[in-house]
Amino acid sequence: MRWKQHALIVLLLLLVAGALVAARPVRLAQAATATPAVPVEVATLPVATPTGTGNPGEAAPCVPLQQSAWRLSPHADAEAEAFVHWDEDDPPVIPVNCARCHSTAGYLDFLGEDGTRVGVVDNPAQVGEVIVCSACHNQAAMAMTSVVFPSGAELTGLGSSARCMQCHQGRASTVQVDEALAKLGSSVEEDTPSEDISFINIHYYAAAATQYGAQVQGGYQYPEKAYQPKFQHVAGLDSCADCHDPHSLQVRIERCAECHNGVASTDDLRDIRMQDSLVDYDGDGDIQEGVYYELAGLQELLLSTMQAYAGQISGAPLAYSPTTHPYFFVDTNQNGQVDGDEAQRANLYAAFTPRLLKAAYNYQVSVKDPGAFAHNAKYIIELLYDSIASLNEALAAPVDLSLVHRDDVGHFNAIVEAFRHWDAEASGEVPAGCAKCHTATGLPFTLKHGVIISMPPSESLECITCHQSLEDFALHQAGEVTFPSGAVIGFGEDAPSNLCLNCHQGRESTVSVNAAISRAGVGPDVVSDELRFVNPHYFAAGATLFGSQAQGAYQYDGKDYNGRFTHVARYDTCAECHDPHSVSINLEGCSACHANLKTIEDLRLCRLGTGEDYDGDGNANEGVCGEIRTIHDQLLAAIQAYASETIGMPIAYAEAAYPYWYVDTNGNGQVDPGEARRDNGYGQWTPRLLRAAYNYQYVAKDPGAFAHNYVYILQVLYDSLEDIGGADAVAGMTRPKTVSAG
Repeated sequence: MRWKQHALIVLLLLLVAGALVAARPVRLAQAATATPAVPVEVATLPVATPTGTGNPGEAAPCVPLQQSAWRLSPHADAEAEAFVHWDEDDPPVIPVNCARCHSTAGYLDFLGEDGTRVGVVDNPAQVGEVIVCSACHNQAAMAMTSVVFPSGAELTGLGSSARCMQCHQGRASTVQVDEALAKLGSSVEEDTPSEDISFINIHYYAAAATQYGAQVQGGYQYPEKAYQPKFQHVAGLDSCADCHDPHSLQVRIERCAECHNGVASTDDLRDIRMQDSLVDYDGDGDIQEGVYYELAGLQELLLSTMQAYAGQISGAPLAYSPTTHPYFFVDTNQNGQVDGDEAQRANLYAAFTPRLLKAAYNYQVSVKDPGAFAHNAKYIIELLYDSIASLNEALAAPVDLSLVHRDDVGHFNAIVEAFRHWDAEASGEVPAGCAKCHTATGLPFTLKHGVIISMPPSESLECITCHQSLEDFALHQAGEVTFPSGAVIGFGEDAPSNLCLNCHQGRESTVSVNAAISRAGVGPDVVSDELRFVNPHYFAAGATLFGSQAQGAYQYDGKDYNGRFTHVARYDTCAECHDPHSVSINLEGCSACHANLKTIEDLRLCRLGTGEDYDGDGNANEGVCGEIRTIHDQLLAAIQAYASETIGMPIAYAEAAYPYWYVDTNGNGQVDPGEARRDNGYGQWTPRLLRAAYNYQYVAKDPGAFAHNYVYILQVLYDSLEDIGGADAVAGMTRPKTVSAG
């Protein structure tokens, strides 16, 4: 029978519009609808019932089990506001801009299954309809795989979930908010209240807009801010119908329970928190609570901030009602909530400023997708945080965000350059040279096959990156690792921290710098067009730890260098000193030996013994971090002096702007905004300058170098400074002695 072929597809839309039914807000009056009631010609498609042939206007045949599930779903609730909202209109029809998602006839009209244009609704629909099987059981619906969102963004390759997303996308986005404010012109400034600014409602249950985050801009995304893209769940549970039963629309709790312990009901889902969410988003000091409660805490904080702003800036107290359109009202008695006599359309809030409108829109986005914590919690967290931060700009007493977190730790921070660098690539892939460490699947592929190929971009690293099983969370097995120098190093066969070394090793070494200089074939102080800056890459902690064994920094001929820094037992590998998930430092373990150590900053004061004044500043008791910092700073000064005096072209360094070294056009010693351009990148390289600049960058890009192997780092800095600045540059300094075998 044909239903066997299409069972999943048929009621996927039921999953979508059903959520609309459950909690559509109460209508205050006729004026609450977006389209005025005017005489129109009503579509004549017959109202479908859950039996029939599958032709337009009729439902596909359903077996009793499917039919029973559908009858209990919100899609079948004929008394719900989502289906009766227009019953008292004159005439009682569903307008064209609502019919697509609030009637079967409207959806078929949108699909063109009634012979009308595809992609638009041409006719209003009759009232008295619900969403039945034929909405999805037709050729057009089964062929549909792409959806255009209110922002104009089009998602393709969606498969059967496209049926859901046609309705669960909301009706507004960043674009509509910006367009509405642009119409006001320059007459209304960011903090100027105006009766011409009306609240913009995203609509209801915009789960697809939440799930795809920055890709469709369902929330208001502030300029110059980066936002979470699609939330990628585990394979097989990453789409609408994977997680919801397409007939009853219920969450497949039994599937959730396969990985999430203690989940027996939908309420239990609120307690879920994964190991990629180890920061305190709402600042309440609890990082064990479910992410649902982190969102709730941020929602509460944003609402109170909006109310403070409304009172101070807009001049009218504000309150919010989640069930009464248009949601925001004047809080006439200033008790912080909408009382019965305040929930009147005549009392709607009419003192919005552009800044307050954006924040209120985002607040509503978070409220009207009650499953947002599961669909894409990180995106909603970013919207809420940025809304509070924006309002803070105008408040005399800003809300304290010092304990609140917007972004995740590095491995799970989906908005950083390390994971988003390739999003705009025409190939749609992360190249092979980067995929091992910058995609979730790159490392396991390398470990399994011994090679790496290009991979699609990832949201961030995932559980599967390090764990070969999501049932017992066994780790991938990793032997010793080949470093850029060619050295094969590790912590022992199949040691867990070998996984870390695969990526935290840098991408260059003494070997590659020497090879570049050899190809140029010039003397140490001769500029060559063949030379380019060699970037060691970032967070090469493993190379630092193993020192001369890995040769991650540039090691000068004739000098001895420290090998692996051996710390005390139990704190001598990556996973012993860092939490494998948050990557945070095990301060409790450090404090067992290092007195008065309570914070990360205290680590910078640590020193093993006294007596050697490495940097020559007269303080032999400061932390080794301070010793390194002084020589590092002096190395930059020596590099700049060499560039100006020997090469004749001033140089400056920008830590956060590739390619880092620029021509210092005004000679002020720093990279100004107008100088940080690729066409102003420094190009007058000599071998001596390249070696010193490489080591300066190497130390800058391993911020924990002082703890990973301070002896090795002090040695390479001393040698770099001596080579480019001469003996006078290191006068009074002490080069550390090698203490471990290399």
